[in-house]
Amino acid sequence: MDIKETIDKARLPQHIAIIMDGNGRWAKERGKLRVFGHQNGVAAVRDTVEGAVEIGVKYLTLYAFSTENWNRPKLEVSALMELLVNTINKETKTLMDNGVRLNAIGDLTKLPAKCRRQLQEAMEKTAANTNCTLTLALSYSARWEITEAAKQLARQVQSGQISPDDIDENLFAQHLATRTMPDPELMVRTSGEQRISNYLLWQLAYAELYFIDKMWPEFRRMDLFEAIVAYQKRERRFGKTSEQLAE
Repeated sequence: MDIKETIDKARLPQHIAIIMDGNGRWAKERGKLRVFGHQNGVAAVRDTVEGAVEIGVKYLTLYAFSTENWNRPKLEVSALMELLVNTINKETKTLMDNGVRLNAIGDLTKLPAKCRRQLQEAMEKTAANTNCTLTLALSYSARWEITEAAKQLARQVQSGQISPDDIDENLFAQHLATRTMPDPELMVRTSGEQRISNYLLWQLAYAELYFIDKMWPEFRRMDLFEAIVAYQKRERRFGKTSEQLAE
């Protein structure tokens, strides 16, 4: 039976977050520069996004570039930024064809002006699409995001808009970059590494984690479907016991 046919569409995760890991290693294994892996990773993004739309996933967030990635060799960073611009230009039509709205989170002020402009144009063009929201985490780190939220709340306390006692989990979450979307129920990481690497630390509190040995350039929609099937086999207790869930 096709793996897709085993998915219970009534229990789909609304939001899937992915760490697209292994581009560089995949390229090095083939005697190529690391950027070759990133270039081939674009096909994985396209197929994964189309797979998410096909199955009915409403939110897909991809860890595309972390704040720590700025410390990589300048040549690689420049190539990645150029690839980002070219990919956005080429893939906007695919997003439109699939009804996907493009979104971005992170310290976008650090991106080159050309990247920011192309990103903004693509987000505006796709803003009315409703099948799926694709969020790119760019120049992003969870510690940066949490720190920024704390700063915003501190300023509101300082100005008298709120008191410290007003701050709870819900108010804090409203100051995160992901405030317009539900928390991910499933986080997928490729390449065999088993860590979350400063990614959506607040939002992943109760997410199911799924690790796959495949490098990102090899990842396809069937791998996404397998991750969803694995997710649906797990018992999500949120601190309760199995007996409580059965009541």
